[in-house]
Amino acid sequence: MCSRGGEQAHIPRVLSVSAATELHITARVGSVQSGARKPDEDGDPMLVELFPQVHQRYTSLPVLGTTMEDFARFLLERGYPVGPIRRHIRTARKVDAGLRRRGARSFAEVTRARLRACGPPPGRSQDDEHVASTTRVLEAHLDRMGLFAADPPVASPTAVMLSDYRQHLAQVHGMATSTIHQHVVTASAFLAHACGGQELERLSALTAARIEDFVKQSGQRLGRESLQHTVGQLRSFLRFLALRGEAPCGLDSQIDMPRVYGGERLPRSLPWETVTRLLASIDRSTALGRRDHAMFLLFATYGLRTSDIVQLKLEDIDWRAGRLRVHQLKTATPLELPLTDEVATSLVKYLRHGRPALSHREIFVRHCAPAGVLKRAGVSSAFRAWSARSGLGIPFQGPHCLRHSFAVRLLRKGVSLKAIGDVLGHRTMASTTVYLRLAVEDLRGVALDLPDGRQRRSAR
Repeated sequence: MCSRGGEQAHIPRVLSVSAATELHITARVGSVQSGARKPDEDGDPMLVELFPQVHQRYTSLPVLGTTMEDFARFLLERGYPVGPIRRHIRTARKVDAGLRRRGARSFAEVTRARLRACGPPPGRSQDDEHVASTTRVLEAHLDRMGLFAADPPVASPTAVMLSDYRQHLAQVHGMATSTIHQHVVTASAFLAHACGGQELERLSALTAARIEDFVKQSGQRLGRESLQHTVGQLRSFLRFLALRGEAPCGLDSQIDMPRVYGGERLPRSLPWETVTRLLASIDRSTALGRRDHAMFLLFATYGLRTSDIVQLKLEDIDWRAGRLRVHQLKTATPLELPLTDEVATSLVKYLRHGRPALSHREIFVRHCAPAGVLKRAGVSSAFRAWSARSGLGIPFQGPHCLRHSFAVRLLRKGVSLKAIGDVLGHRTMASTTVYLRLAVEDLRGVALDLPDGRQRRSAR
């Protein structure tokens, strides 16, 4: 439908109005993202292009009608394709109805608390994924408009409790930010389950059966090891509640902890040939492929964690000195590594011919809407996608297996445990010795022969 020079060709008569609109808005998306022009330079309103017959259905919404055109342009600027833009606009009708049920009679009466109340409770976004997604994006749009800037700080009892718990974990237990986040997520989900969106006074009558019901529901979607972490986090929160006098004492000891034995499962490692074949299978003719190849090459070359990869910034690369600075999130310690030629070449190809022109300083960014920094979940999703396409039968769901494979490769090259621990960013030797269990061929050489039956009888 487009000429070789990139200009839009004439639309044949057999093309539907909807398809023609799709082409026009898609072209508008490309020009906005490339900075060729602003979204309001086009003559027709976006809602008219998106919904030629029923656009007034959205502009006449009692609460959100006046901002729907700006909302559509906001989605366009953030790189959303036409289909998701239409879906968000349609779902905004449900959000508008929810705002009216909560007392908002006009756009000026929309508050952050009312808007968030229109979506599912925390930890339950799967109850209505479309409303949850539209509510989040609409909040970002209204934030940019400055609508919530003058909002008085409205903190629900649940929010106050979770804020206090966050401070407790940081000041009393000295937990890292990522660990605190995991604890607070579990605590928030438990409060939604135990109180059902009602007042926190119900916690004073909390029973072991109610807690067990939450653990059973969590067990339906979590593995044994993940459930063990959730139960541990829940026990910590119950002790916090008992310390404040808001829940009965001793409830934390009434939860059965899933039994996970130390060393019962080998660390996840791949044969190095599989790692090289996985990297070679990534299609580097596309911008997304260049990003993912550079990203997974960093895993395989340095054994970095996913949290280290996503927070790498442009200034962390010293091109002249050939050094890569890593700010380890898990241990809060800096790590400086030599920048290999292969890694430097892969990064240059991505930065010059793949990375979208965004203002973020992070090296790896999203290539789909909404535009922004790549998250850890996005890295895992990319690994699963390329793993499936490679046809290598990789049994693991995340890129952490590349870190384990890197450690085993160093072991087999005769690198000392101390050096491996330093590169991996381990604080203690115990963390590094876990990888020894994967050097199976090396351990065969120190195995003792089993005595025969006569030796065993004589030993008795």
